[in-house]
Amino acid sequence: MNILQRMKADTPKFYKIIRNIGLGLAAAGGVLVAAPIALPAAIVTLGGYLITAGAVASAVAQTATTASGSTTANAQTTVANGK
Repeated sequence: MNILQRMKADTPKFYKIIRNIGLGLAAAGGVLVAAPIALPAAIVTLGGYLITAGAVASAVAQTATTASGSTTANAQTTVANGK
């Protein structure tokens, strides 16, 4: 499965939640970085970290897919189902 197929495949519910949280973090970081008032340097730096963490979390969560027949995916599904 190549990266484009992974990005188009169904995403499990848990990872959709993580993706949305990541997007929220990135948005909050963007607000801090682009604030029209002068903020302390630590707050602006925190905003940059939030943007980075949110973008990475969203990208990683988007590439998670449901079991696709690979042995690793089947093993994870088996463990998750308690079998």
